[in-house]
Amino acid sequence: MKRFISLQLLTALLFTAVMLPSRAQQKDLPNVVILATGGTIAGTGESATGSAYTSGKVTIDAMIDAVPNIRKLANLQGEQIANVGSQDMSVKIWLDLAKRINELLQGDVDGIVITHGTDTQEETAFFLNLVVKSDKPVVLTGSMRPSTALSADGPLNLYNAVAVAASPKAKGYGVMIVMNDEIHSAHSAKKMITTPVQTFQSPQHGLLGTVIFGDITFFHKPYGRHTVNSEFSVDGVKKLPRVDIVYACADMSPDLIDLMVKAGAKGIVIAGVGDGNMNAATLEAAKQATTKGIPVVRASRVPVGAVLIHGEVNDQEYGTVASADLNPQKARILLMLALLNQPDREELQRMFIEY
Repeated sequence: MKRFISLQLLTALLFTAVMLPSRAQQKDLPNVVILATGGTIAGTGESATGSAYTSGKVTIDAMIDAVPNIRKLANLQGEQIANVGSQDMSVKIWLDLAKRINELLQGDVDGIVITHGTDTQEETAFFLNLVVKSDKPVVLTGSMRPSTALSADGPLNLYNAVAVAASPKAKGYGVMIVMNDEIHSAHSAKKMITTPVQTFQSPQHGLLGTVIFGDITFFHKPYGRHTVNSEFSVDGVKKLPRVDIVYACADMSPDLIDLMVKAGAKGIVIAGVGDGNMNAATLEAAKQATTKGIPVVRASRVPVGAVLIHGEVNDQEYGTVASADLNPQKARILLMLALLNQPDREELQRMFIEY
């Protein structure tokens, strides 16, 4: 009799396990995949009130489980793509991310969240904005405080990022950054402050919108071509051309450009003073580089504003290209991708205007 009852109980349990959906499929919810790369959001420190911590110590599954009610927003799946501080973000990880995102978004995945350190988050976001081939939402998030800190900002940032990635309203907005209750476009977001939680701002074009405990409001569409409207692709690409950045300053040394060319740079971005300017000697070195077929892009070290075509520098005469709205680090990414297509100077200038 006991054996019969045990068999009945086992049969009932097996029937229940088969018939009931898994935790991730209990409701009719959007499907969101979280791709983890490390960063402060996955960091831990010895003190809740100290500034020292180690990035990339918390797994993505542990992060998801630590956020109350996040599974009510979407069917969630986590994948660990990398586990680094974003100062160690690499082109290889960018290419791995792009490949995985494009694979996932071809299927029944409705949105992607990427956890990422803040130091280079705007660069990863802008790269993906140019090479993701879907209009489904792709959202980067992170934190300014590690998971062990007093008032850690990571859990709510992750919750809000999932809410945006799961929302039909976010379709067509390209790649976004969601932090501190704000939604920024990959094109316009800049890390403006070293350590406070309001580090990301979009001073030129403004916020895309806000997300308050999952409640989303969009204000306007993002600036520039992106995702499905982008001409760039990294299908089959194993590496990107080397592009270096020169930081302009008073009495800067022009031989820095010569050294970069000799070291194998295929393109150079100058973080110029003011309107992408530089001293006469460096400008002449830039001209010499362009005559050798090495594109030189004039960006600016100034945080806000556009670099004007034929402004203080006659770009036609020197063979240079104005970065328009893009800061030096984003100008570098666009130039790296553009070089895959071997554009001439006029075509390259068009790209900087359109993207």
